[in-house]
Amino acid sequence: MAKVMVVDDAYSDLKVIENILQSAGHQVLTFLDGDQLEDKVATERPDMVLLDIIMPKRNGYEILRNLKKDERTKATPVVVVSSRNQASDIAWGRRQGANDYLPKPFTSEQLLKVVEQFAR
Repeated sequence: MAKVMVVDDAYSDLKVIENILQSAGHQVLTFLDGDQLEDKVATERPDMVLLDIIMPKRNGYEILRNLKKDERTKATPVVVVSSRNQASDIAWGRRQGANDYLPKPFTSEQLLKVVEQFAR
């Protein structure tokens, strides 16, 4: 089973993702913002990160770029989970270093499939 870090400022979305992943037996770490996320990823060493884009303080793209630049975290797969689901948003997310892009709303099956795909 995977250790998955979930970052989303929408508490309801965070809880939905946490419930789906825990029901499948995964260990889940949840955060409502991206403050100090690079250090949290380096310390916790999750198998992957599910990252929202639209958040207060620091948006997901900024966090994603920093995770991919940081020697400690650059190998950790990051999947963007966002309601911004235009083709241009998805392409931009990938250019910023996202391993994949899961548009909201998603099904439990879609979420579990993406976790299985990237969790080491």
